[in-house]
Amino acid sequence: MKIKDIIAAIEEVAPNSLQESWDNSGLLVGEYTAEANSALITLDVTEEVVDEAIANQNQLIIAHHPLVFSGLKRLNGSNDAERAVMKAIKNDVAIYAAHTNIDVVKNGVSWKMAQKLGLKNIQTLIPQKGLLKKLVVFIPINAAAKVRDAIFVAGAGNMGNYDSCSFNAVGSGSFKGNSESNPYAGEKEKLHFEDEIRFETIFPSYLQNKIISTLLEVHPYEEVAYDIYSLDNKHSNIGLGVVGELETAKESLSFLNNAKEIFHCEAIRHTNLHKEKVKKIALVGGAGSSYLSHSIEAGADVIITGDFKYHQFFDAENKIIIADIGHYESEQFTKELFYEIVTNKFSKFALRLSEVKTNPVNYLF
Repeated sequence: MKIKDIIAAIEEVAPNSLQESWDNSGLLVGEYTAEANSALITLDVTEEVVDEAIANQNQLIIAHHPLVFSGLKRLNGSNDAERAVMKAIKNDVAIYAAHTNIDVVKNGVSWKMAQKLGLKNIQTLIPQKGLLKKLVVFIPINAAAKVRDAIFVAGAGNMGNYDSCSFNAVGSGSFKGNSESNPYAGEKEKLHFEDEIRFETIFPSYLQNKIISTLLEVHPYEEVAYDIYSLDNKHSNIGLGVVGELETAKESLSFLNNAKEIFHCEAIRHTNLHKEKVKKIALVGGAGSSYLSHSIEAGADVIITGDFKYHQFFDAENKIIIADIGHYESEQFTKELFYEIVTNKFSKFALRLSEVKTNPVNYLF
């Protein structure tokens, strides 16, 4: 199996273009064309994790957190990251990371947290703007179904829980080809009117090249007339965090104890349990303190995330319960996500979940 094929399977779900500008997701060490017979899945890449991959003859490490964020100025083994990179290169172990791009997609990190809690009616907490575009194309009526279906298969037309969404209107198009043309209908150098469908649909911007190449391939016209518009609409399936509901409201302390068990927390830092019962839960994998106000606006009774600072706990103001379960604890099931994504595409590819505890935070009781 080529490493590029494994990466393609992951990025089909979590396109690399969705990562934040400060992030460093992607293939960090190794070559795309190299072969891999197996992969090790981890949350963080440490020297010990690289040792584990070498010992188990894994040619690829799939991680959530990038080993390198802002670049390495030297490689002399002076810290864990440098030693991990040097050891990976010497032993032909590739390292790939999908970080904020898998945070923001539907069924990504926060969705997995919601799944573990058994939440219903799950929605993106902070849908992203500026990701949607509209395609308008004019198609001869007898070819409309073929072109429309191909564009849907390429990834256009998805709105929330619906797919194959479009608007279609019949009209008359005109064209006159020159002497060098090869018109689909009509004759060269003669004005022709053709009954056409004006087909409109939306698509995420990262699929534009794929959708336009598909359009040009299946459309029967020699010159295809189409428009692309940028939209300000929010993308309901892409964004940070989720909010969902418990099947039935639970007593707040009982809910936190249950969350503590599910996320294998040694402790949960939380605000005053001013709500007797809770039902609507906001979740943000990793560091989610910046999204407290969004969770309050969404009407959540609790926000579960990591990395709240002391003074930020005051900002809850008895409007919501903050439950800081820890950064690692909130993202630990990302390993399961990678496993599911790759095995769904390549059922016989060997995958191993790392047994190295990479959580740098310890508790003394």
